[in-house]
Amino acid sequence: MEVDPPPPMPSYFDPESSGRREEYRRYRKRLSSSNASPMSGTTLSKFSEARLFCDGNSIQRRPNAGLLLEEIKQEAADISDFDCLEGSKLSGSAKRRASLNSSDAGFSSGRQAVWSTLKSVKLEDDMPHEGDTTFTMFASLLDSAIQGLIPFPDVILQFERTCRNASESIRSAATGRLRMVEDKLMQQKAQLLLDEAASWSLLWYLYGKGNEELPGELFVAPTTSHQEACRFVATDLTAQLCMRIVLWLEGLASEALDLEKKVRGSHVGSYLPSSGVWYHTQRYLKRNNNDTTIVKHVDFDAPTREGAQLLPDDKKQDELLLEDIWTLLRAGRLEEASELCRSAGQAWRAATLCPFGGIDLFPSLEAMLKNGKSRTLQAIELESGVGRQWRLWKWASYCASEKIAEQDGGRYEMAVYALQCSNLKRILPTCTDWESACWAMAKSWLDVQVDLELSQYQSSRQEEKQFDDEMNGTQPMLSSAGPESWPSNVLDQQPRDIAALLQKLHSSDFVHETVSRACWEQHRQIEMNLISGNIAHLLDLLWSWVSPSEEDQNILRPRDDPDMIRFGAHIVLVLRYLFSDEVEDEFEEKLVAVGDLIINMYVRYLFSEQQEELVGVYASQLERDICIELFVEMMELRLNSSLHTMYKLFLSAVEYLPFSSGDASKACLEEIIERVLSRSRELKPNTYYEDLSDVAEKHHLQALQKAMVIQWLCFTPPSSIPNFQMITGKLLIRALMHSNTLFREFSLISMRRVPELPVGPHKLLAILAEPLKQKEDLFSLEDPEVFGNFWEFEDWHKYYSLDATYRSWLKFEMENASISPEILSAEEKSQAVAAASETLELAFLLLFREDKPWLNAVESSPFESSELIFLELNATAILCLPSGEYMRPDATSCTALTSALYSTVSEGDVLHRQLKADVKISSKDPCCIQVSLRCLAVEGDGFGLHEANDGGLLAAIMAAGFKGELSRFQPGVSMEISRLDAWYSDGHGSVESTAAYIVRGLCRRCCLPETILRSMQASISLSEAGDSLDHCDRLIELVASSESGMMHLFSQQQLQEFLLFEREFFLCKMELEEEELPADG
Repeated sequence: MEVDPPPPMPSYFDPESSGRREEYRRYRKRLSSSNASPMSGTTLSKFSEARLFCDGNSIQRRPNAGLLLEEIKQEAADISDFDCLEGSKLSGSAKRRASLNSSDAGFSSGRQAVWSTLKSVKLEDDMPHEGDTTFTMFASLLDSAIQGLIPFPDVILQFERTCRNASESIRSAATGRLRMVEDKLMQQKAQLLLDEAASWSLLWYLYGKGNEELPGELFVAPTTSHQEACRFVATDLTAQLCMRIVLWLEGLASEALDLEKKVRGSHVGSYLPSSGVWYHTQRYLKRNNNDTTIVKHVDFDAPTREGAQLLPDDKKQDELLLEDIWTLLRAGRLEEASELCRSAGQAWRAATLCPFGGIDLFPSLEAMLKNGKSRTLQAIELESGVGRQWRLWKWASYCASEKIAEQDGGRYEMAVYALQCSNLKRILPTCTDWESACWAMAKSWLDVQVDLELSQYQSSRQEEKQFDDEMNGTQPMLSSAGPESWPSNVLDQQPRDIAALLQKLHSSDFVHETVSRACWEQHRQIEMNLISGNIAHLLDLLWSWVSPSEEDQNILRPRDDPDMIRFGAHIVLVLRYLFSDEVEDEFEEKLVAVGDLIINMYVRYLFSEQQEELVGVYASQLERDICIELFVEMMELRLNSSLHTMYKLFLSAVEYLPFSSGDASKACLEEIIERVLSRSRELKPNTYYEDLSDVAEKHHLQALQKAMVIQWLCFTPPSSIPNFQMITGKLLIRALMHSNTLFREFSLISMRRVPELPVGPHKLLAILAEPLKQKEDLFSLEDPEVFGNFWEFEDWHKYYSLDATYRSWLKFEMENASISPEILSAEEKSQAVAAASETLELAFLLLFREDKPWLNAVESSPFESSELIFLELNATAILCLPSGEYMRPDATSCTALTSALYSTVSEGDVLHRQLKADVKISSKDPCCIQVSLRCLAVEGDGFGLHEANDGGLLAAIMAAGFKGELSRFQPGVSMEISRLDAWYSDGHGSVESTAAYIVRGLCRRCCLPETILRSMQASISLSEAGDSLDHCDRLIELVASSESGMMHLFSQQQLQEFLLFEREFFLCKMELEEEELPADG
């Protein structure tokens, strides 16, 4: 059977690249405030605080009336369903709330009040489940670190603790409650969280744990071998790295022991006192001692001295004892292992583990502090020399491990002695997992480095002894394999560098098969990259795991590994802050480029899980353009969601981003809002096939989406945000400006006389109704620009109120016309009459204004007549037949429409104004056309004061197309607008500024004649109902008056229709007069 070849070694095992670790090794410089986990008294940011709607002192102000209404409806629904809730569901919700409220609020932040506001609008369904709590906790901790409330090294430890707590919760929740398959999946998830906790722990040991100076007062004179070893490890980078790896892996093993004790209620070393004194062998020797294979004595040297064995029961008991000793040594619990030996009746074994009076020989500051100024080792070395007894102990341990291996003794006993002397080939057979193998290699290599450093003291002593021997004439004794040559016996077993150490973990010739197989697990690869310092490769690795696959390029749907996406995003951000002051340009570029991809993916995942309140803390760390584009996309996708969901996303943006930024490299909310508004007016890509019947309907529904965008500007930021009132005012002013732009476009697509209300403008008015009630507190009308926009908004408000009333009357008229007059009730007639009267009343208020004409387009140009300035008007529209059905454009119709646009003005105007017209099919939507008009600015139309109040030449041309009165085009075919923009440009086509007077004048050309015609229609209806008021006379006088300027706004067909209405009115009036004559007689 063929065996698959082993996978190639990763590139980060290149020995030449191992030097890059030196460049970013944080622990050689960083001094942390503490080296212990700050698990008590730490703060969590806004994500961990939940407040009630009323905090006892004040009631939080609702940011939007719609939010309050939506919340009241939800509470009513919750109350009605309360009795149906199960107790388990209630307790689960309470439990989730308790988990969010359990953290200590040690620090205060302006963002806490924001979170309070958000919590008050958060529905019960939005409360995080067990899995969501981990994401919330991570966001909370990161937010606190970014604000400076928690040091980043401490945050790393908090991340580790969060993963461990989540893993423990999953294990306890899954125990005995799930089916076998589900339980296995939950256990796997819990183990993955433990693996992540291990990676965070390693990151802290490598980059977060400070490198403290060794206190001079702890050194004794002359110094001991242990103190010299500590001094060496503190200054040598390789030895320091090995020590931190050992401490990391021993810490993981210790955590595992504590967890096992907590879960199972047992602990290693749970033996009866004196269980290791070979009780069964003693009893056997008292009864019978003829068996030569059994020892004759029970001292601890007997098996070796006599070449015999213990009874199987005692041998098994010894092996179990040594297994637990190995487990404790693996967890760095040397004292517990020694105490276990003594409690088991093997005090001699404890002495072999802790020589020199039981002092701690690990070369660390903690060991120095623990030993204090103990003189035991110093006294020993004053007699025998520095490090001599150290080497003798190592040599004895080496001989013991080799002897046990020759006699095929217990593997744990062999490993325990081999561990004392770095005899790696006798340790690794016992290491059946990746952590144990890595720990054994790192610890052995560390010990050998220390031994090599201490060997210099032996060399100097050998030279002195050799000099004495020569003076005395004696022959020196040479030993090539004794303790004097230590550590040459085990030197060839050690790795040359970090890359070689990691390479050995991959090789099944040196380690157990499960160890080499574990090297390909995700978190093992992460940890090996961290150990080697190859952060650039780590970033590439993380992105390859979380990026969309080649088959699925939809970046909005990340891979199904949310925990890895979360880990990747947080480690990128932590590394950015840790390396902020000591990275090279190439590495910084990698950390930004690939890091932004990973963070972007995580933000999208949170967004897809409806955790909008968490996205801000991460999105704000992205590059400017990526951050802006991401928020714009999220706002577009949440446009049709509930107000609560939209407000969560708005809060996430307004809290973590500045409203406006002077730094071109930073994103700001103002630019995001501008981009959202701009893109909302852009034509969305569409592909139509056979069915074209609903094109016009879809075109009208796009107006609703445009109007919904204004909601983002109508939310009120929390009062905790700096200058929140100023931000609210600016947002509302921008809402007025954008709504006026939309009102102009909406007015040109709502000309048809049908009962149905245009959804866009009335949705816009509904959204703005509540915020504008507070306008006096938010902005001043003394600013001319603000005043102009507010005045135009009021004009449009009146216009659409009239439009709604007219359509209401038209609905009554159409319903009444469908019923026979004989059965039509008086109430139905009175409803139509009342609606017609209200329509005329509103129309006269709009048409007969004394102060300022409706939608005043009189505007002074910002340019001088000496400049070369052009006027441009661009429109996106669809073509509609007189019946309202859609007409698909083609090259022929575009050419004909271009010719028809030219024909609306004289040839002299075309030449004098350098008129250019162009019509083409839209590249985004084949059902739409793009119309571009351009002409030279002249006095009164582009220069000076535009007194005509009709938009000038370009508005006149475009009005003919909107009214369907192009002379050289298909009769009755009109353009329905989707987007309309006008601006000033220079000779090169560069935009100088907007020319709003053109669009307003165009709206006057289209809306005012239509309003008058509708009023005539309603007036005639009243006359037919017996109303004797001369409404039509006032309208006729208005149109005929030269002062009003209404006549030239009418097209030829509109004038004909007006004359027909006038004739109908006079006929109706004459009939009424004839009916009144007989009554008078």
